[in-house]
This record gives sequence, structure tokens and C-alpha cells, in this order.
Amino acid sequence: MKKVNLDELLCCPECGGLLLESKERLKCEACDKAYAVVNGIPRFVETELYVENFGFQWNKHKRTQFDNEKKTPSESFLRTIGLSPEVVKDKLVLDAGCGSGRYSDVINRWGGKVIAMDLSSAVEACYENLGNRGVMVVQGDILKPPLKKESFDVVFSIGVLHHTPNTKQAFKSILTLLKPGGHIVIWLYHSYNDDCLRMKLSKFYRKVTWRLPKRFLYAVSHLAIPYYYLNKIPFLRSITGRIWHIAEHEDWRWRVLDTFDWYSPRYQWHHTYTEVWKWFEEEGLVNIRISEPPVSISAVKPSNKI
Repeated sequence: MKKVNLDELLCCPECGGLLLESKERLKCEACDKAYAVVNGIPRFVETELYVENFGFQWNKHKRTQFDNEKKTPSESFLRTIGLSPEVVKDKLVLDAGCGSGRYSDVINRWGGKVIAMDLSSAVEACYENLGNRGVMVVQGDILKPPLKKESFDVVFSIGVLHHTPNTKQAFKSILTLLKPGGHIVIWLYHSYNDDCLRMKLSKFYRKVTWRLPKRFLYAVSHLAIPYYYLNKIPFLRSITGRIWHIAEHEDWRWRVLDTFDWYSPRYQWHHTYTEVWKWFEEEGLVNIRISEPPVSISAVKPSNKI
């Protein structure tokens, strides 16, 4: 597979100008703004802004959720929401919000040419995991992507857009990066059970938890390890299952990670299929398809050709 030339895809996120290499920096030819290249990763943000929790968790759990020879949950999930080797092989693919790279790993194994982008320091883990396999890693903001418009054959974002200040704006932003005729796939948190007691309490707790020191909240998240077994007891679950929402994966590492992931983000929006479908329609996308789990939607950007 021909290696992707990242330089041909990057642009200044402020003005869209051409970037020139200069002493481990990328300098915009138009506005003269400079961006560092650190540890092989172009950096288009000076801080992690509102996503420090994700940098923390993915550098703690660099490979916790990666597929292995026995289990392939990431691959199975991608197939469920509309991605497959047939869709991505030899295509230029953007993983918008890559985390430690579990889904970029699958796309790479399927023969896709992957650009993995994240706002957080999770790019360090992603580069460590996949940098030697030809995956290009960029630290940048989905709302101001440092990538040329209409460059990608496939754009996907899984569990990320709802953690930005505005989910719809984040969706529209990554859509600009998709070529005419290209595929876009997103997965968002749903709001279908927001009225149940467990979710109401969860939202109440989150008013405090995202403000807590990350290490303290991470330590508290380890309580999900024994709490999982309390939820296994039928007469207790009617109480324990309602008062504290935790991840209930069989692997204790996943339980800790996903529980922390739930309570640590500053932004966490929930959506419906009807709401998100309208976004796709408003942008003129075609072949709109819904899938499980909610809210998973894929579509095609119409070709400019008449």
C-alpha cells in the first residue's frame, strides 16, 4: 500500500492556508502562524482544551479495548454501523476522534489509509500503537480541523461528537472534509432512556464528577469492579442498578475505563435518530442508513457530477 503523504492533506486550521515545513514546525504561508511537530505528531492545538480526561484515560488504557486473536469487538462494531473492508480498502479514511486508535487499528488492518485525529493527548497512545504501521496521527480540533476540505473517501466518528460543545456543529465540520461520493458514519449517545431514574441520577452526579481531579475520579471508578457483582444479584440490582450507572463489561479494565469515560467529560450530549437524521437531510446527504446501537447513522455525500 502506498504511504499517505500527510503534508498534502494538512492546512492551517485558522485560515486554510498552505503549510510549509521549517525546523520541526509547520508554518502557514498565508497567515504566518506556526505549529509544532512533537514526537512525529503535528500539533494544531496548544492545550487539550476541554478533553484532558480523554488524554488521561487513553494513555492509561492504551490497548485495553483493542481487538486481539480471541475477541474482535471493535471490528464487529464497525461492521454493525456500516463500515467494512469493502468500504475502506485502499481508501483515504479519517478517524475523527481516534482516542488510542482502536478503530483506526481495524481500518488499517482492512487496508484503509488512515489519518487519526484527536484533540487530546490520546494521540500519544495512538501514535505508539499505530505509528509504525503507516497510520498518520494528528492532534487537532474537530471544530477547526487542520485538514483540507473534501480530501477523504470515508470519514467516521465514534462516540466523540457528543463530547464537543456542539454536536451538530462538530458533525457539519467533519462533513466538510468528505469528498463528493464519500461515506460518513457517526455514532452518538442516545436519549431514549434519559427519563429513567438511573440516567437522571447519572446526570445529577455528572454535574460534580467532571469537575473532580482526574486521578481521584479514576480511583473512584475502580469501585465499578465490585459493584458489577452486586448488580448480578437479582434482588439487589433493583436498587444498585438504579442508583449508580456503571459500565458492566466482563473485563474489569473495561469497567473502570468506561465508568471513568462516562463521568469525566465536560460535555456529554444525548440525541435521537429523528434529530440526527434531520442533520443528514439538511446537508443533502443520500443513502442515509440507521443501524444499531443507537444513534448510529451512515450516509453518502452526493457527487458534484451532474
